[in-house]
Amino acid sequence: MSETLHTSDVSVSDADLLDQVAAAVREAGAALRERFGEVVRYRSREELMRALADNDDTALGILRPRLTSLRPEAGWVEDELDGGALPPGEWWVVDPAEGNVNHLHALPEWAVTATLVRDNQPVLTVVHLPLTGETYTARAGGGAHVDGRPLHVSKTADLGLSLVATSQARPDEDEKVVRRVGSSITAMLLDALVVRTAVPATLHLVNVAAGRIDAFWQSAGARADLLPGALLVTEAGGRISDTQGRPWTPQSTGFLAAAPGIHTEAVATLSR
Repeated sequence: MSETLHTSDVSVSDADLLDQVAAAVREAGAALRERFGEVVRYRSREELMRALADNDDTALGILRPRLTSLRPEAGWVEDELDGGALPPGEWWVVDPAEGNVNHLHALPEWAVTATLVRDNQPVLTVVHLPLTGETYTARAGGGAHVDGRPLHVSKTADLGLSLVATSQARPDEDEKVVRRVGSSITAMLLDALVVRTAVPATLHLVNVAAGRIDAFWQSAGARADLLPGALLVTEAGGRISDTQGRPWTPQSTGFLAAAPGIHTEAVATLSR
């Protein structure tokens, strides 16, 4: 990962900046939509990585210059699979093709995301779904919205009546993490109404923010797949923690986003 830190200039309000970031993300999404439709065939890991990189490069060719022009002093996180804390200051955390493998397989669950992190706190985020045209936005202290309409998490208060979801953080995960994923799914299958499992994490999290899904959890994870949804869910009134109920940070080994009414139950289930 290549990261370059600069001193930030915050003279442009975050509200104004959010609108400009949304325009850039939509433009990148339109470019990826033009590439979508047929299943991309690959016969080796090298061919797969090349196809993924082609999508990333298409979106980044739009996003990087646009976002850099908006915040020229902000750093840029190169690796969307990286995690952990960032150095002080402002950083762009971008996933140019969230759910990239779905895009290659002609599946509709993919998005483009961009999040501005200031001193390790996400302050604004945009998640655009090019196939539906929806744009989810959130700003710290400013609420969460989809196409301008406010988002609110569900009022569900019973895990046994809840639709919950999880996701695979990355391919080639450590065996201990894989086993933890399996045991957590088993626990939720016993306690929740229905469990959904699919990638990418961000699309589950926008559904939590919109009240369509009651909780989402994940073992491990990266900044780019959790920070956008974490801000959206928080600003929509949800609760964020690790899977043990402790405060979540990008260094945490687990992540939970839930409607307040079932957060405690979900923690108890995932802590077994």
